[in-house]
Amino acid sequence: MKIIKYDDLTFSEKEEFLKNIEFETITSVNEIIEDVKQSGDGALVKYSRKFGDGMIDSIEVTADEIKKAYKNVDKRTIEAIQISIKNVKEFAQKQLECIKNLDTAVDGATLGHRIIPIQTAGCYIPGGNYPLPSTAIMTIVPAKTAGVEKVIACSPKIKDVTIVACDMAGADKIYRIGGVQAVAAMAYGTETIEKVDKIVGPGNKFVTAAKKQVYGDCGIDFLAGPSEVLVVADETANAEFVAADILAQCEHDKDARAYLICFSEGFAKKVDKIAKKMLDKLSTKGIAKESYEKSFAVVVENLNQAIELSDKRAPEHLEICIKDAENKISMFKNYGSLFIGNYSAEVFGDYCAGTNHTLPTNMVARYSGGLSVFDFIKIQTYQYVSQQTAQKLAKTASVIAENEGLFAHKNAADIRK
Repeated sequence: MKIIKYDDLTFSEKEEFLKNIEFETITSVNEIIEDVKQSGDGALVKYSRKFGDGMIDSIEVTADEIKKAYKNVDKRTIEAIQISIKNVKEFAQKQLECIKNLDTAVDGATLGHRIIPIQTAGCYIPGGNYPLPSTAIMTIVPAKTAGVEKVIACSPKIKDVTIVACDMAGADKIYRIGGVQAVAAMAYGTETIEKVDKIVGPGNKFVTAAKKQVYGDCGIDFLAGPSEVLVVADETANAEFVAADILAQCEHDKDARAYLICFSEGFAKKVDKIAKKMLDKLSTKGIAKESYEKSFAVVVENLNQAIELSDKRAPEHLEICIKDAENKISMFKNYGSLFIGNYSAEVFGDYCAGTNHTLPTNMVARYSGGLSVFDFIKIQTYQYVSQQTAQKLAKTASVIAENEGLFAHKNAADIRK
């Protein structure tokens, strides 16, 4: 981990701190998408074999395979999945209750909006490096809670535990494909996979690039991946906790990013020393070490500098391990999800606290929050105007239309006077 004092940050180091993954340079993504659009299931099978996901006899996970998967997953894991689903669903339901249908009168007209769930959603569940049943929960549960009619799940090298999590979370269809080809299949459809209205879920830089490419032909949640964590820590922080949380993100992907902002070089060195000892014992050291070596620790002089850097980085996960953290949360503006204090471990958000772990990366948190039940609904307005009210509104509409030079608009108003 590179340790630098705030005042010593060079221009290039600041650029590196704020650098995003360059999705536009991944030209192979467009080629794969076009191939899937043209060749359908055949392209899915071809690319799954090409990229190491193995030979696929059946793209869809069958009902018999789902039953067998349950037999291969131990009771303790089933119970953990149930608790996670319960907490995520409860939080999603509470979020949904925040938004109501609206019906009101404005200047004589009846105006309102309706809360309508989208009809189909595709959930991408990474599985290349590790099986991620937690992502099945985080994507499928809020979709079903919102009332989405059909939810499909795509995951490469899908393991029994992921199949079980998808089924328990409420997936209507489960497919054993991943990567760019899975995103393309959900966006455009194939012989087996139905085109969906919206694709959600995290992924590596190729999956994220594919989501960016298909946006417009279908909806997406946001750019989500590779993973990031930023920890702001003062003298009250637990260095061992900080080191562990940093490595928890680093092991996701070689392109994952971890940042530490602290107030003393001694603390940064302490975290670095602990992290290196932890790394030696990690079975995921091969991935985590490469990511950790690209990590940053910036030593700042005060909280204002820490907030400035944090808000510019707009990290996916933001941990604030500082004195009186609960009363300082309003000072931080940009983050995917916030973890307050030493014991609010980011891993709890990953798995079971109830908030969603599908979060914006690459500074997207400057303008977007994490995945939630809101991503699966549409707020659609309506209006009812009586003849009497129309006569009044027509006068205003006519004047504005005339000023815009849109005389068919003016006529449509004038004939109702």
